Amino acid sequence: MTSYLCAIGTANPPHRIPQPQIASFMAGALQLNEADSRKLRALYRVSGIAQRYTVLPDYGRENGQYEFFANTPDLEPFPSVGQRMAQYRQHALPLSVQAVRDCLRQQPGLSLSSITHLVTVSCTGMYAPGLDIELVAALGLNPNVQRTCVNFMGCYAAVNALKLANAFCQADAKAQVLIVSTELCTLHFQKSHEDDHLVSNALFGDGAAAAIVLGKPAPQGFSLALEAFHCGLEPDGRQDMAWHINNFGFEMTLSSYVPHLIQRGIRQLTDQLLENLPVELADIHSFAIHPGGARFWRPLSRS
Repeated sequence: MTSYLCAIGTANPPHRIPQPQIASFMAGALQLNEADSRKLRALYRVSGIAQRYTVLPDYGRENGQYEFFANTPDLEPFPSVGQRMAQYRQHALPLSVQAVRDCLRQQPGLSLSSITHLVTVSCTGMYAPGLDIELVAALGLNPNVQRTCVNFMGCYAAVNALKLANAFCQADAKAQVLIVSTELCTLHFQKSHEDDHLVSNALFGDGAAAAIVLGKPAPQGFSLALEAFHCGLEPDGRQDMAWHINNFGFEMTLSSYVPHLIQRGIRQLTDQLLENLPVELADIHSFAIHPGGARFWRPLSRS
């Protein structure tokens, strides 16, 4: 039995900050000298990112005007995990609701009261009673909706949410699954000169997305069939991508070796996935592969 992705909605927080302006904030926060400041700005230029959204207006302001960070030269006292989680609780729900509303505009015939399953996804904030329960109240969902939380799994968590939705729909053809993924990455800026932190500070922004998965094609709009899922592990990459809770927020490890790991393993992973489908690699016209960036795409081929 096939399940169908029938709607996708997104939402961004109000503060859209140009990447060069964020680079200026970071150079000041890290108290870099002129040479290191130039290197940091170069990193931000080659990121390929024009602007990022954030729930924190401070990234677009001058020191002395900050609301979240301390108005001191070194941003001390630096915000604690508790302060960052308080911001997450304040902003995650309204951003999530906005994404759901955007999603439902694509399926106006779908009633929120008919949603049977709710799957929430996040690795940038957690609390209980959590976002899932708050969404039930804010959206007017049935109190009996089946709730599942996918937390702290990183970028691939949304794929796991789709796998869960697919399983729910295969178990019950009448299932109507709402997925809500909300990440507030900019809450976790790390005031560190380590390469991993400099890179993660340069890449991630805030936003939310919502999706509807049904056990049958939607009567209107698009219906994208979810044909197969496959999971594999690359043990060599355990130290190259990591996400840890520390005293001053969540700290990311993201090494320059990640594109090599993906390039080395993507062919085998793709072949194993296609074993479950009546298609060959040559039949595939488009791929969506994450992460990797420009360094990964240049050497990638079908060979």
